[in-house]
Amino acid sequence: MMVSNIQAPAPLQTEKTLSLIELIQNGGLGGQIIIGVLSLLLLMVVYIYFERLFAIRAAVKIAPTFMPQIRSFITQGKLDGAQQLCIQENAPVSRLVSKGLSRIGRPLEDINTAIENAGRLEVYQLEKNISILATIAGAAPMLGFLGTVIGMILSIFEISNAGGNIDMQLLADGLYTAMTTTVAGLIVGILGYISYNHLVVKTNKAVYLMEATSLEFLDLLNEPA
Repeated sequence: MMVSNIQAPAPLQTEKTLSLIELIQNGGLGGQIIIGVLSLLLLMVVYIYFERLFAIRAAVKIAPTFMPQIRSFITQGKLDGAQQLCIQENAPVSRLVSKGLSRIGRPLEDINTAIENAGRLEVYQLEKNISILATIAGAAPMLGFLGTVIGMILSIFEISNAGGNIDMQLLADGLYTAMTTTVAGLIVGILGYISYNHLVVKTNKAVYLMEATSLEFLDLLNEPA
């Protein structure tokens, strides 16, 4: 009598997939609060970045004929026309020129001081809320790490409640959940860091344009009649 060597087929193993929503839901109250805070910080990063980007782009938009027209008005003695042109442009550069026009007749040093003071106010307006991005870039990863620590503590607590028997499934789920906050914190921090540096570069270009225009205006006033 022959014995059959046919073996029963091995049970199929189902592949486990990661679900971000499940990880957040299983992360406990502490992890969910931190994910919620990081989500708010991400929304702040997106809002501040685009709001400031559009504001800075609008600030550097000025007609290429602006300064030649200002020169023409000044040489013809038509200061009212020059002021009207500055009002029409309504940009930081035109407001600096307008401040200088309002001081014509005074010593050149006084005009320069007035333009510098007005320039500080314009730069302050351009840099508004940009420092918040730097704060978020530094705080978000730390918040994510805090969530990881909380998740690890909860995982160890669950294992200790299981009578000291290490359940690898329970430990793996706890590690997945704990690391979720770290990943979220790093993503928000990286986006905040990139956004901050990009806006700083754009702001510096706008400041350079204001300084160049101010110098051109002062040189115009210093030209011999």
